Amino acid sequence: MPTYLSPGVYIEEAEAGSRPIEGVGTAVAAFVGLAERGPTNEPTLVSNWGQFTATFGEPVEGSYLAHAVYGFFLNGGGRAYVVRIGAAADDGRPASRADLPAAADPAAVAYQATALQQGGADHDAGEITIEVTDPPEGSPEDSFRVVIRGAGREEVFEPVTTRRGRANVISQVNATSTLLRLAEGTAQLTDRRPANTTLTLAAQPSAEIELRPRDYIGDAAERTGFGGLAAVDDVTMVCVPDLMAAHQAGKIDRDGVKAVQAGVIAHCELMGNRMAILDPLPGLGPQQVRDWRMTETGHDSRFAALYWPWLKVFDPVSGSPRLIPPSGHVAGVWARNDATRGVHKAPANEIIRGTIGVATVITRGEHDMLNPAGVNCIRAFPGRGTRIWGARTLSSDPAWRYVNVRRLYNYVESSLMTGTQWVVFEPNDKDLWQRLIRTIRSFLYRVWQDGGLFGETAEQAFYVKCDDETNPSEVIEAGQLVCEIGLAVVKPAEFVVFRLAQLPTGTSAVSE
Repeated sequence: MPTYLSPGVYIEEAEAGSRPIEGVGTAVAAFVGLAERGPTNEPTLVSNWGQFTATFGEPVEGSYLAHAVYGFFLNGGGRAYVVRIGAAADDGRPASRADLPAAADPAAVAYQATALQQGGADHDAGEITIEVTDPPEGSPEDSFRVVIRGAGREEVFEPVTTRRGRANVISQVNATSTLLRLAEGTAQLTDRRPANTTLTLAAQPSAEIELRPRDYIGDAAERTGFGGLAAVDDVTMVCVPDLMAAHQAGKIDRDGVKAVQAGVIAHCELMGNRMAILDPLPGLGPQQVRDWRMTETGHDSRFAALYWPWLKVFDPVSGSPRLIPPSGHVAGVWARNDATRGVHKAPANEIIRGTIGVATVITRGEHDMLNPAGVNCIRAFPGRGTRIWGARTLSSDPAWRYVNVRRLYNYVESSLMTGTQWVVFEPNDKDLWQRLIRTIRSFLYRVWQDGGLFGETAEQAFYVKCDDETNPSEVIEAGQLVCEIGLAVVKPAEFVVFRLAQLPTGTSAVSE
């Protein structure tokens, strides 16, 4: 209590009896795979396709990462973390990125140059040199000349300037160069004219490099692979589309694929707030994918879901249709479903945007075989587009059969974890218990109103218990506060049955 020593009017700010719990985000995806360029030491956040290409480059042969990320954003995804793997190790060669110093301030960076992929082996691409010199006589006063050499080619850009327009150096180089890309540096606008200099950098290795399961699994301490995602709390979906690219290239065998998928499932189970979206092996038929699911892998987890078949999309690299793993597009549909309907709604019977078909058109009988096995089928319906037609996890426990049930619990648990941090170190008495009950009930009431819980009344939908029964003296003495919460979760209408009866002629059809 404050101490008052002189007469007067005093104002005190009193805390409310409860504090609101804000729902956490549910649609943040993470992708692990191969890219043209970009950082490799930590997960990198991108919020649109333009940011991805600026950081990691365009789609490349031998990789599905860019296609998966594009499908995620196209289908409604908003934020994604990208973990690039497969970059060449540092062996004393020049870096694949170099800074061009500013003419007015050599300590400032005028432009940043990043090498493109050259060659098919890890270190066969050689080196690239960038030379900045004065322009030919008669050129504008603020212009300069750039010469890029590498892979037996020479590219000359003159005269170029820092001004906007057709002669802009970034526009000129990025439009036609096959060796590198330029990006703005840290120098001020008036100082961006690079100094006359010659720099050497190594060409980026192509995606055709050696890959092992541990490259995907990574290490949490070094922020590599999906192990590095342990440091990112807001991820809710994990996809590893390039695992299939490595398998197709013969770099990871079937046992390696199983090991990586088991690793990503274990990561999601350990984190407890995210799910793995798994891709099947390429080229599998209905019976083969069931055998892969049930006998070869046999995963039993409430934190993973498998989707089949692969999707047919248009490939801008080859200019022709190609098949890609479905995980990236599925993650985008999950995100769109969360935004339009809510995390409690099963992400199924939803159109997959950006597809021109599926790898395999299945029959009702084949679907009857796959759905009980936990294989979520993607089907192309005439006049209705390509849709996700399954919403099951890989769990054998009926309580965790559906994707939306697991994801709703992830949402509630993460929201409660974040929104009740104020309780820690508060006096553990009945007043705190009542404040906590009011806080949690207010949050769950909103979840019920949004349609996430089953029941005609809030009392039927959930309960919150925090009293002498859950907190006996021995629990309090141990420094613990125990609050019990029960939820009546809404399950999806997976099977819709209409019972039709034929009435005798002349009988009234009015039901009593």
